[in-house]
Amino acid sequence: MALAFIDLKAQQARIRDRLDAAIGKVLDHGAYVMGPEVGQFEKSLAAFGQAELALSCANGTDAVVLPLMTWGLGPGDAVFCPSFTFAATAEVVPWTGATPVFVDILPDTYNMDPAHLEAAIAGVLKEGRLKPRAVIAVDLFGQPADYPKLADICRRHGLKLLADSAQGFGCTLDGKHPLHWADAASTSFFPAKPLGCYGDGGAVLTNTPSDWGHMDSLRVHGKGEDKYDNVLIGMNSRLDTLQAAILIEKLAIFAEEIVLRNAVADRYAEGLADVVTTPTVIAGGVSVWAQYTIETDNRDGLAAHLKDKGVPTAAYYPKPLHMQTAYRDFPVGAGGLPVSEAKGKRVLSLPMHPYLSSADQDVVIDAVRGFSG
Repeated sequence: MALAFIDLKAQQARIRDRLDAAIGKVLDHGAYVMGPEVGQFEKSLAAFGQAELALSCANGTDAVVLPLMTWGLGPGDAVFCPSFTFAATAEVVPWTGATPVFVDILPDTYNMDPAHLEAAIAGVLKEGRLKPRAVIAVDLFGQPADYPKLADICRRHGLKLLADSAQGFGCTLDGKHPLHWADAASTSFFPAKPLGCYGDGGAVLTNTPSDWGHMDSLRVHGKGEDKYDNVLIGMNSRLDTLQAAILIEKLAIFAEEIVLRNAVADRYAEGLADVVTTPTVIAGGVSVWAQYTIETDNRDGLAAHLKDKGVPTAAYYPKPLHMQTAYRDFPVGAGGLPVSEAKGKRVLSLPMHPYLSSADQDVVIDAVRGFSG
């Protein structure tokens, strides 16, 4: 039997009784939209993420755009974001009328390069066509971006900082979650995420009650105090009560799963560091290992070899956003994005989840070590 890239069934088997009870409770009370479990989950999520408040929504993409809308982003504004990431990070920027400006990544952590961010901001200011307004940092593959440096840049330039933790919710830097430095943090509960539900969902974390209130209105059609007097042009972006109930049970074991993910990552590093480039985690950082991503000169050859051995892999972002059809006309930072373009040809992600057994991990390690291409 082929190995699972992400084994959701193992986790489900562990907490199936609690999931069944939680789902049954929702079926009994029948409040399927914005039921009591939604508020309960938001409180628990905020506590876990060291936030004053959490606001759930329909998906991780809406979680990125809600803060941007709340901050009043619009035409003529520049929002700086990495190109080496999933499209959701950048696609929401044009929704507001603002313009994404793509920034390169660091060669070791794959997260936004603060020095290139500085250069990109300088370039926009010099050109004078756009006004720098915000930065979206991404916690790629599960580890935190360099928030102390990014936050310093944002403060000096008067920019909002959003931590896109779709892949990295639960990651920390020096014991602090990204919201310690950011104005807001967003995450996704897509099933394959480290903290995922059984459908779609997302959330925003904030320490600003007025922002929470604005986003709460936006997610329910721009609601006001009077149900039939909507005060904002909003959207329909509510987390289903059933998904909230599932996430309550998953969050209860999430801290332990982060420890288990790091044990798997450590074992990979021990077994592979002498044959491929293994991941580097920022100093003081704890990753939640949404993916375990290695580098090799012959990525496609290794992927084909592992497939023959029954080992699934994923090659993320072979074409960075600034090279894709929908985004290629948006500006990029000074000097282009050579690191993003190079990494798209070299990185390969291996099976990673908290329940990956030592025996199965040995199969992966042996298969990688047995590649001679």
